[in-house]
Amino acid sequence: MSDNEFTYNEIAAMASAVSRPSQAFIGGQFTNSASGKTFETINPADRSVIANIASCDAADVDLAVRSARHTFDSGVWSQCHPNERKAVLKRLAQLIDRDRVDLAVLESLESGKPIRDCLNIDVPETARCIEWFAEGIDKIYDQSSPSGGQALGIIVREPIPVVAVVLPWNFPLMMLGWKIGPALAVGSSVIVKPAEQTSMTALRIAALAAEAGVPDGVFSVLPGLGETAGQSIGMHHGIGAVSFTGSTEVGRMFLRYSADTNLKRTVLECGGKNPCVVLSDAGDLEAVARHAVNAAFWNMGQNCTANSRLIVSRNMKDELLEHVIAETRNWTTGNPYDPDNLLGSLISEEQYDKVRGYIRTGIEGGATLTFEGAIGANAGGYFVAPTIFDNVTPDMVIAQEEIFGPVMAVISVDDDEEAIRVANDTSYGLQASLFTRDVTRAHTIARRLQAGTVSVNSYSEGDITTPFGGFKQSGFGGRDKSIYAYDQYVEKKTVWFDLS
Repeated sequence: MSDNEFTYNEIAAMASAVSRPSQAFIGGQFTNSASGKTFETINPADRSVIANIASCDAADVDLAVRSARHTFDSGVWSQCHPNERKAVLKRLAQLIDRDRVDLAVLESLESGKPIRDCLNIDVPETARCIEWFAEGIDKIYDQSSPSGGQALGIIVREPIPVVAVVLPWNFPLMMLGWKIGPALAVGSSVIVKPAEQTSMTALRIAALAAEAGVPDGVFSVLPGLGETAGQSIGMHHGIGAVSFTGSTEVGRMFLRYSADTNLKRTVLECGGKNPCVVLSDAGDLEAVARHAVNAAFWNMGQNCTANSRLIVSRNMKDELLEHVIAETRNWTTGNPYDPDNLLGSLISEEQYDKVRGYIRTGIEGGATLTFEGAIGANAGGYFVAPTIFDNVTPDMVIAQEEIFGPVMAVISVDDDEEAIRVANDTSYGLQASLFTRDVTRAHTIARRLQAGTVSVNSYSEGDITTPFGGFKQSGFGGRDKSIYAYDQYVEKKTVWFDLS
């Protein structure tokens, strides 16, 4: 599929005409919130109101939990053969492919993401993710214990009856796929709380899930605010597990909710202040620069794994920085409907003000603002162009705090030991990139970098087969992606037979 499959005018026309789901989805049907309250969702690229979305609260959460538990107990989904669940989820993936353009337009409309990314990355990867977990569920074996000939211990996996997934706004569809894929595949009933800024694609997926054959009550979507719908999910005794992706601050809240209620399993994927470490033998610096720029600025830097710290050997920093600036000029920022733009808008006025505040802090803190990109036409919303700071020291605010915007901090180091020390000098540990042509250095240093994923001579989060999560304050309790993701939504039970 070409990046330029559609023109700007065609995408803009589709965005004006696309159906905009606004009701909650509970018990197999769309419904207003119990209170009748709504909240506005905004197009961040032009600041216009898109729709008024149902604002769910404790009453809606309770209704969804009761529906989910009733359906679970009926066995229509939880007890059916894994092949049957696989077939339904594969149909869901096919329906996502069928409606990929509408989903991409909705995602771009509500999030400000470039349409080219929505069409070429977010929507197809969501479908492939659900498909992968569907294909895997009938290939996971239970186990028997090595208990000798006089006894038999069987270890079985049983789905947690009702689980909730709480989504971020930066990758609404992809994070939905990462979480509902394994949860639905194991047989749990799932309640989705999308980010309040980006609710519509989750609601559209709910309709497709029903069309695919997911039984009523198995899959619910409750849009709403964090302090109402989110807190109610965290505090509900009928929910057995919560998988959350978002800020560390809110992640802590879900741990408190769990502690204060039923000790529900809580899995957190939180922030990151990720390093791109370029050693003195990195080789082709033009190629390194392409990876470094992608790592820092993809999705407008609104990415938990964004490599916002470029840590580079001092003797090659100036040369690498020249290549980085040259590559950054290619990352055009402007209206997300224009397929030629690689970057769109930030998600909200709040995020815009936060990122601009960090840029001011960088200047005031003594870093050198060495590059600030331009913003293209038809960009009347919350746009921040790629920004690069040089002469950053590890103790500066912009080197320590997660900015979640298109801001790169360049830090010079003298040797490998200093590079490792600076890279690990953060409360986060989600992802790190390492560039070296020495195999021994690559293996040795990759093992010493404190991150859940370390990519060598590239920027990467791995693929669907590799677990995703973080060290330190970047993660807690489990991993998304790979076969390990199933474990988040099951209980392991031992069945013991005395054969003597």
